[in-house]
Amino acid sequence: MNTLRHAGRTALVTGAGSGIGQATVLRLAKEGATVVGCDVDTAGLEATEQLLAAESCKAHLITADITAQADVDRVVAALPGGWVDLLANVAGVMDHFLPVTELADDVWDRVIAVNLTGPMRLCRAVIPAMRTTGSGAIVNVSSIGGLTGSVAGTAYVSSKHGLIGLTRSLAFLYGPDGIRTNAICPGAVRTNIGRTASPEVEWAYRRMEQSFARTTRTAESDEIAALISWLGSAEANNVNGAVITADGGWMS
Repeated sequence: MNTLRHAGRTALVTGAGSGIGQATVLRLAKEGATVVGCDVDTAGLEATEQLLAAESCKAHLITADITAQADVDRVVAALPGGWVDLLANVAGVMDHFLPVTELADDVWDRVIAVNLTGPMRLCRAVIPAMRTTGSGAIVNVSSIGGLTGSVAGTAYVSSKHGLIGLTRSLAFLYGPDGIRTNAICPGAVRTNIGRTASPEVEWAYRRMEQSFARTTRTAESDEIAALISWLGSAEANNVNGAVITADGGWMS
């Protein structure tokens, strides 16, 4: 493994204020990348800044909401030279395990906006420059909820299935241009996504608990960040359109 595999490269990471996004910023910076990271959580970004400083690393961190097109434009405009080698769409929210009969429009709209529309807008923004250079990697963090309906509510499951569809569409359409797009499907990971994961409908959560019993382990955020780094590097040049589970065997 090349520990400076991203030297001279530029990466854009969403969800940079905590969890997998924060771990990805740290890992890519340590591996030599120039990193631009964004999050809605300013305090979280400050924590990321402190962690970077402790590693003698730097990143350009921006408070931004990927559900707002103006913020997406602002983040992309911050990329040095206006181009990026690796886009890691990590930001995500849960839906309180709500079944469709209990699902309010505002929850649906927010979950789809963060988990699917935001990544689409970022892909749309960076792909033209990638096509010009003839290279680029996009890694979308989906979920095992993108493979099954048994681990989250209707909005989350729909958004993560949609993110896999987006991944496969981009891989097919832009692969010939030298752009690779892959998806990762984590299982249980230690992150602060729990803010939107408190169950609100007892009967639905009880049904999902049957699936939770198959969990073998909870991953650390950096374990997922390591996979993002590899997929975004030249070491994975033959990997395009892949949907990779990183769930400790939950879905086996």
